[in-house]
Amino acid sequence: MTQRNEAWPAGTPCWADLTASDPGRTQDFYRAVLGWEYDEPRPEHGGYRNALVGGRPVAGLSPAAPDLTGVPHVWQVYLASDRIDLCAERVLAAGGTQLMEPVEVGGAGRMGVWQDPTGASFGMWQAGEHIGFAVLDVPGSVAWCDLMTPDHHTARDFYAHVFGYHYEDIGEDGVAYATFTVPHGDRPAGGIGGTDPAAENAPAVWSVCFQVDDVDAAVQRVRDAGGAVMEDPFDFAYGRLAVVAGPDRESFAIMTPGEPM
Repeated sequence: MTQRNEAWPAGTPCWADLTASDPGRTQDFYRAVLGWEYDEPRPEHGGYRNALVGGRPVAGLSPAAPDLTGVPHVWQVYLASDRIDLCAERVLAAGGTQLMEPVEVGGAGRMGVWQDPTGASFGMWQAGEHIGFAVLDVPGSVAWCDLMTPDHHTARDFYAHVFGYHYEDIGEDGVAYATFTVPHGDRPAGGIGGTDPAAENAPAVWSVCFQVDDVDAAVQRVRDAGGAVMEDPFDFAYGRLAVVAGPDRESFAIMTPGEPM
């Protein structure tokens, strides 16, 4: 277990949250699959609450707003920013679109949502009292975040302009995939890859992967809790992974790490 108490370096995936049509059902699902506990909902923030592992925040859950009926439920990934207004200007200059302007979230921090030129939405989080992920390398915590997009070249240029990403290509067999490191970083912070060319109209999307002790056992917990298995467990260079979906059909990955990325 690695605990963190300081704000994440700019550009690092630092948080992920989900809006749920039935928060109670969703909380029970992730409790069963990932072992999460939860803090008390915050009425001043629409009932938003933190999912906890060992008492430390690992993700966020909130009720879906009444005016968002019919909007797909997805895990939203947030990238850290130490100067969110400046980063917002860079997003627009690089061809991105603002979906939600930066707002104060009490004393917790500031957040906004944008869309990159390939169509993927992402949040930015400027930490105040809430740094984002406060524990890693333990079951139930986030193991990895990445962007899969039909136009990975444009995406790589965009995020390099906004956050200064440096890339290392690790794709094999014609599959485009690169890890990215933030400026002054000493390890990969996430990845950007190309979607399967055979998958027509595949959307660009940031995805989240949670760590589990045993992927196969976790897949069974997903089924038992009413979720769906989108991709059966398979071994790859960095561990064993499966893609599953929760109560609102929100997809996410689960993995048991092997060698570090």
